[in-house]
Formats: sequence, structure tokens, C-alpha cells
Amino acid sequence: MANAFGTDRVTQIGIVVRNIERTRAEWSKLLGVEEPPIIVTAGFDQAQTFYRGAPSEATAKLCFFNMGQVAIELIEPDGKPSAWQDHLDRHGEGVQHIAVVVPSMTRALSALHDEGISLAMKGEYTGGRYAYVASSEKLGVILELLENDD
Repeated sequence: MANAFGTDRVTQIGIVVRNIERTRAEWSKLLGVEEPPIIVTAGFDQAQTFYRGAPSEATAKLCFFNMGQVAIELIEPDGKPSAWQDHLDRHGEGVQHIAVVVPSMTRALSALHDEGISLAMKGEYTGGRYAYVASSEKLGVILELLENDD
């Protein structure tokens, strides 16, 4: 069976939290590292975020603990419609996604669609694009696809 992603590179585990400052401090203490900077995602004008097929003004605070190949990403959503907020509302704090870097977003989304896994949310970031797919029922977790321009 062919790899639907075109890669074997898992790059992050995303955890949705209610208070990123508090959670970042706890992870930093546990890992014995400095607290990473918190960034805020861009709004719709720049990120072109779509959630469930509709434009979304959702933003989130993010920080990343780089742990070799895999980063731990903390995500605090702003309350607007998004995959992040949906996870927080339905399940509370916890692992929301596992991310993989793909060489072709179009090919990966097409292969996942063929497996019955649909697009849930997509957007742009400086240097690339992301997509969350509705994979929870089949895989137990949401997958995030990352396609970088480099």
C-alpha cells in the first residue's frame, strides 16, 4: 500500500489548551528548557483560514517546544469557529492533532479523500500552508498536513 502522505516525517503533536502561558510554564519546567515565545496566528486577510468550508476569522496563540524531529505545539484558540476551538469545546484540553510534512498538499488531500477522510480546516502561514483533515473516526486523532515552500 502506498503512503497517502508521500512522506514519513511526523513533525509535531498539537495540544489545545485554555491558558497557554500557564501550560507553557509547566512544560518548560518539566522539560528543563526556557519558555518558547508565544506567537499569534494571522487573521483571515493574511491566513485565508477556512473552517468547514467557510471563511473563519479564528486566530490562536501558539508556542513550540522543539524536541528533535517532533515539536510539541501548544494552541490556545480565541473562541471563534476553528478546529482548535471545536476540540476544546468537545473534548477539553489535550492532544488535538499529529502533523506531517507533505511534499504536495494537493496529492495528500486527494489520497486522504479517496480513503474517506475529508478536509476540515485550511490556511496559510509564512512559508507554507496547513490543512486539518477529519480523521478522528478512522485514526483516533486529527491529522494536520503541512506543506512548506522551501
